[in-house]
Amino acid sequence: MRWLFDNLDEIGGNPVHLEGAPTLVMSPWGKAVQFNGRDDGVFLDIHPLAGATTFTFEALFRPDGGAFEQRWFHLQEIGSEGLATDTRMLFEIRTRDGEWWLDAFAKGQGYNHTLIDPEKRFPVNRWFHVAQTFDGRMYRSFVDGVVQAEAPLTYRPQGTGRCSIGCRYNRVSPFKGAVRAAAFSRLALAPDKFVLGQT
Repeated sequence: MRWLFDNLDEIGGNPVHLEGAPTLVMSPWGKAVQFNGRDDGVFLDIHPLAGATTFTFEALFRPDGGAFEQRWFHLQEIGSEGLATDTRMLFEIRTRDGEWWLDAFAKGQGYNHTLIDPEKRFPVNRWFHVAQTFDGRMYRSFVDGVVQAEAPLTYRPQGTGRCSIGCRYNRVSPFKGAVRAAAFSRLALAPDKFVLGQT
């Protein structure tokens, strides 16, 4: 499954629910959605990795500085009562002094793990490919195809739900930057097989 963020009406065939005023900008590959780091968000009524026992979650994005902690791509399980559960998967970043580093996070029944290495930093205002994978045993995060962190994980599939881009699902930790594309696979892909390639 591959999503392009090249319009503000639908993404991957899913109607878009906007908050704030995200705009379209140009990336090296075409249009992308830009977020202001204050009150912009895109919400979709789908958890694209619901039910997956192994997975790859990829994105092409450009961080532009902003607040220290930004949760910019959030896959959220929704329970039977229509409310968010405690099960989720996120791409986050931390930014400081014109640099950023990746935070990949997965939480569910019996697991709760963050993959982050503050020593592996990158300049803001550039495009990057990021990914997180789970192969049935190891949870890994990548920037431009290079492993950033890894750990064993007792992962269990997440249920159906929704997702937010540009902020956390509960509208906090907004993202300043742009997103061009995302891809979701139910296999743990090696970097040379990533759907979006690398910047």
